[in-house]
Amino acid sequence: MTNSASGSKPPSTRLQRRSWLAGMFAATATLAGFGLAWRATRPGSRAQVPASDFWRLRFVTPDGRNLALESTRSKPLLLNFWASWCAPCVEELPLLSRFYNLNAANGWQVVGLAVDDFDPVRRFLALNPVSFPVVVTGMPGIELSRSLGNMVGSLPFTVVLDSAGQIAHRKMGKVTADELLAWSTTS
Repeated sequence: MTNSASGSKPPSTRLQRRSWLAGMFAATATLAGFGLAWRATRPGSRAQVPASDFWRLRFVTPDGRNLALESTRSKPLLLNFWASWCAPCVEELPLLSRFYNLNAANGWQVVGLAVDDFDPVRRFLALNPVSFPVVVTGMPGIELSRSLGNMVGSLPFTVVLDSAGQIAHRKMGKVTADELLAWSTTS
């Protein structure tokens, strides 16, 4: 049915078509985003760390000391992005601490990157100490995690770098003991 005065479709039909097109665009964008995230984080996908600037990054620990990522280079490294307000993050920290204790003698390093503020991290670690170094990144830590494959910016997010500096494993969400064991034997 056309509008006889202007020869165009009625406003309700145009609105339905626009809504349908917007919905299709949103669905396509969502699927593309999931596809990119899957591609970047699928098991066995190895990638180079995005930039040489990565190894020049310096962070501050909750007690005010500096930690340079350069000091972790050429050894297997597990980076864990977490926050004190993130329940799954808090649940996996003891597991990561045990992993570090068991594997440090084999050259493994673990660094916790708290996407948080200093005071909550200090309070949390005073009650729940871990055996590996923790640094505070604040919200810029999310952008760093994105550069390492965390397309959606969610927490927790874990990245394993092999001794050559290549990304060997990525995990969005809480890690398991079985994953840590598999990673420790393949990286």
